[in-house]
Amino acid sequence: MTSPNDIGLDALLPAEMAAKAEHIGVKKAQMSLVSMAVLAVLAGAFISLGAAFSTSVVAAGDALPYGVRQMLAGIVFSLGLILVLVGGAELFTGNTMIVMAWASRKVSTRLLLRSWGVVYAGNMAGAIATAMLVFISGQFAFGNGAVGAAALGTANTKTSLTFVSAVALGVLCNALVCLAVWLTLSARTTTDRVLSIVWPITAFVTAGFEHSIANMYFIPIGLLIKAGAPESFWAAIGKSASDYTHLTWSNFLFGNLIPVTLGNIIGGGVLVGAVYWFVYLRKSD
Repeated sequence: MTSPNDIGLDALLPAEMAAKAEHIGVKKAQMSLVSMAVLAVLAGAFISLGAAFSTSVVAAGDALPYGVRQMLAGIVFSLGLILVLVGGAELFTGNTMIVMAWASRKVSTRLLLRSWGVVYAGNMAGAIATAMLVFISGQFAFGNGAVGAAALGTANTKTSLTFVSAVALGVLCNALVCLAVWLTLSARTTTDRVLSIVWPITAFVTAGFEHSIANMYFIPIGLLIKAGAPESFWAAIGKSASDYTHLTWSNFLFGNLIPVTLGNIIGGGVLVGAVYWFVYLRKSD
């Protein structure tokens, strides 16, 4: 009699997931530069769409208790990673798990760094382009300015972090993101994959952890609103651009993006990728 495993109905077990992660890592690292770049731009845009979705939920403000509001924002933000993993795109934070193939010496250091560099740059291009499009659309003025106020508050908070705090929050975030990616490796259906993604992503957003690629949208949209929103917007929210003192391009790059990126590499590449490689893929003596 044919077993469920033989016909591919059961979820993969962790050892099989590790072998699959290694195989996928090789394919990702060997992808052509053009395809890699295009898929990276898409991923930046996809994550930004999830971020814009979550900002609209955060715009509920004090109408919802903080934890409930953050949880709802996390659930809808999951759209971004669902689009990446189901639709197909290249996301830097998830690609930190290529270290599993690198540790097995199936991907060279050069190919690993090429992948990370191209995908990171493409993610940034897609995220900032999406932020510009959202700003041009005037969506930040929706809800009598509530959406824009939420975007400004989020961006100002993120650019107020200390370096050490940003690194630590980045580690925690990408551990959860890569655990979401790890869980999808066990999936047999699209439904399995979506359900695997939602809760780890909801957890990191609810807890306030830091995702470098999402921040490539969250902070630039705040900077664009601060620099270019009309007076009618500021009158509607009862604030002025000068109220957001931490929100600068310098704080974005050096106070948030660099430390959060370092934390994301540690959280995904070391705490998830390297740990599972050590358990399931290392060659025992």
